[in-house]
Amino acid sequence: MTLIAIAFYLMAAVTCISGLLVITAKNPVHSVLWLILAFFSAAGLFILLGAEFLAMLLVVVYVGAVAVLFLFVVMMLDVDFVKLRQGFANYLPIGIAVGAVLLFELVMVSIAVAQKGAAAGNEPQAFTANESNIRMIGHALYSTYIYLFEAAGFVLLVAMVGAIVLTLRTRPNVKRQDIFSQVTRRRNDAVEVVPAKSGEGISE
Repeated sequence: MTLIAIAFYLMAAVTCISGLLVITAKNPVHSVLWLILAFFSAAGLFILLGAEFLAMLLVVVYVGAVAVLFLFVVMMLDVDFVKLRQGFANYLPIGIAVGAVLLFELVMVSIAVAQKGAAAGNEPQAFTANESNIRMIGHALYSTYIYLFEAAGFVLLVAMVGAIVLTLRTRPNVKRQDIFSQVTRRRNDAVEVVPAKSGEGISE
C-alpha cells in the first residue's frame, strides 16, 4: 500500500468519525470542534485529488468563517439545550426514516456512477501544464453546471431571507428613522430664523 493510499484511508476515516461525533456529542462546543476537524480532513482529501483550490476554500471559508462563527454563537448565547432535546424522542422515528431514505439514495447514486465509469472505461484525467486548478473549476461551474450553480444561489438567497424573517422582531414604542420624511422635508419646516438683539438671550 502506497503512502497516498494510507493518507486517503486515514483522512477518510477521520472525516467519517468526526462527522458522526458532530451529531452525537452532547456538548455543542465539542460538536463545533469535531466539525472543524472534519473540514480539515476533507481539505486533505481534496489535496490528494489535486484540487488545492477547493481545499483552500474549505479551510478559509468553512473553518475560518462558518465554523468559528458557529463556535462564537454557541459560546456567547445562553441556549437551553436541555429544553431543546425534550422532543427528541418524538421526532426520532421520522429522523431515522429520512436518514434511511438519504442513505439509500447515496448508495444508489454511488453504484450508478461506479457502473457508468466502469462501462465507459474513463480514467480520471490529470491536469495539463497549461490548465490550472482554478480554471478547470471555473469552466466546470460556469458551463456544465451553470444551472445547478444558479439554483444553489437562489436556495441560499431564500434561506437568508427566511432566516431574517424568522428572527425579525417588531418592537412597539420604538423611534425609527423615516428616510422619506427626512429627504422630502422643506427648509422652512426644519429651520427657524429668530431675531435676537445683541447681548440678549432668546426666551422660549
